[in-house]
Amino acid sequence: MMGMMMTTTMRTMMIMQTLYQHCSISLPDTFMPDFHDKDAVLRMPYKTLGQTGLKISALSFGASSLGNVFRSTNETEGIEVVREALRQGINYIDVAPWYGHGLAEKVLGKALEGIPRTAYYIATKVGRYQPEVDRMFDFSAERTLQSVDESLQRMGLDYVDVIQVHDMEFAPNLDIIINETLPALRKLQQSGKARFIGITGYPLKNFRTVLEGSTIKIDTVLTYCRACIHDSGLRDYTPFLKEKGVGVINASPIAMGLLSNRGPPDWHPATKEIKDACAKAAVFCNDNGCDISRLAMAYTLGFPGVDSTLFSTASLENLRKNISSVYNPLSSKEEEILKEAIKRYIDPLTKCHWEGVEVEEYKRQLQGIHNQGSFKLG
Repeated sequence: MMGMMMTTTMRTMMIMQTLYQHCSISLPDTFMPDFHDKDAVLRMPYKTLGQTGLKISALSFGASSLGNVFRSTNETEGIEVVREALRQGINYIDVAPWYGHGLAEKVLGKALEGIPRTAYYIATKVGRYQPEVDRMFDFSAERTLQSVDESLQRMGLDYVDVIQVHDMEFAPNLDIIINETLPALRKLQQSGKARFIGITGYPLKNFRTVLEGSTIKIDTVLTYCRACIHDSGLRDYTPFLKEKGVGVINASPIAMGLLSNRGPPDWHPATKEIKDACAKAAVFCNDNGCDISRLAMAYTLGFPGVDSTLFSTASLENLRKNISSVYNPLSSKEEEILKEAIKRYIDPLTKCHWEGVEVEEYKRQLQGIHNQGSFKLG
């Protein structure tokens, strides 16, 4: 893996240099003196998201946890997590109708009550909706337009800053995204319901296909688990994305629980080989007095070409730990443990991603739905 032969001091310096490179230390446009913790906001690095002009925090908040995606959470604490994240300088929030099938957007709306709309940026999505396989995805223009109105109503907002196509690899083909979904998003943009347009997904090659094929300007991309300790595949695509002037959001620095002491949820699509390797790495780090989640966050925060790292939590304790990662680089010992964990457990992996696994399972269930009834995926 690239960079693993560096000294720990060099690696730490590179992480912090990458994190603060092109970042502003002035107050962002979202700063509200009567709401924010000014000292915290001044400490938070900010970077312009592609060519949008939005100056967003190096750490951004994913609201999926508010929809009980990973495990059941306490709504009251989740609401306070959102408000505290904003007070501490995080100003970019990502959500979707899929997260809790509307629940995450509803809880987020409650959390945002009373907070000035100019104090944050909101990104939501279209295309993925219900747990039943035959109702899960709909990338049609009609459903896209309807979905945004529903999202705005759930959150109590007049507009979102970024509207994104959710998991576009599940579309019957990418031509639908290019010729139907994105033009519908452009209409929403022209109507004032969304300021910028984005695309999301797991397979990295799809970003190139859609960006090169679309006549609609795409402002952002969001991918997940591809700039992590176990998989740095995003590195091969960031030069192309930057050349296109596209903002890059990297989600899930702990790879949806793979890089944690608790481990991933049962539905996690990673192969057994990847799960076993990450579990062994977590034990190794813990045995040596290190938290693999902290190491994973530091690795991702220092990943080149990424404008913001998106994490999700409904726990105040975890929120504070993640924010602390921005301000406190790894110690020499932590760097050494990270290097050794990668060498022992990650480098031997024959394949570090799970592209195609979820799509194939979705197609398999969809094909058999008429004979076997209604299924749920993940």
